Amino acid sequence: MNDPRVKSVFEEMKTAMEKCVDHAAAEFSKMRAGKAMPSMLDPVHVDYYGSLVPLSQVANISTPDPRTIAVQPWEKSMITAIEKGITMANLGLNPQNDGQIVRISIPPLTEERRKDIVKKLKGEAESNRVAVRNIRKDANERIKKLQKEGVPEDEIKASETKVQQTTDSYIQKIDQLLDAREKEIMTV
Repeated sequence: MNDPRVKSVFEEMKTAMEKCVDHAAAEFSKMRAGKAMPSMLDPVHVDYYGSLVPLSQVANISTPDPRTIAVQPWEKSMITAIEKGITMANLGLNPQNDGQIVRISIPPLTEERRKDIVKKLKGEAESNRVAVRNIRKDANERIKKLQKEGVPEDEIKASETKVQQTTDSYIQKIDQLLDAREKEIMTV
């Protein structure tokens, strides 16, 4: 790939594919694995003096042990709003407060629930693989258009091969993320 136009298409393609892998990793991390993680509370928003704000902006979220999430509000008056926000987020979590800290016990996952989560993981992985393939298709179409603009045919063929190799490597990254997350979820 000597032509700067081809290089530009290739770099844009790699950037877009990297975003797909990052998106897959983010979506995988949101799916509950049976152990407590502060990121489980990312969808929670709390009423803070009339406006909805993310929970992380009004409290410190920690995991004192693998089965518990502790939410310590920066203002004690926020404790009921935090409890309500967690309940309203419909995450299947039951917050309990002792007047100082909101504690959430994470129940162990059943085998059926684990399999259901893995099924969702595989669906998310497949949608990200499809996105990567669509990016490949767009890149190949753009490269073929460059042939009409005078880029030599041998460079077009070499570029298409490189695009396919890159696509395969990004799909492999998504598969590796899926395998690691699946093992983590299926481990009791």
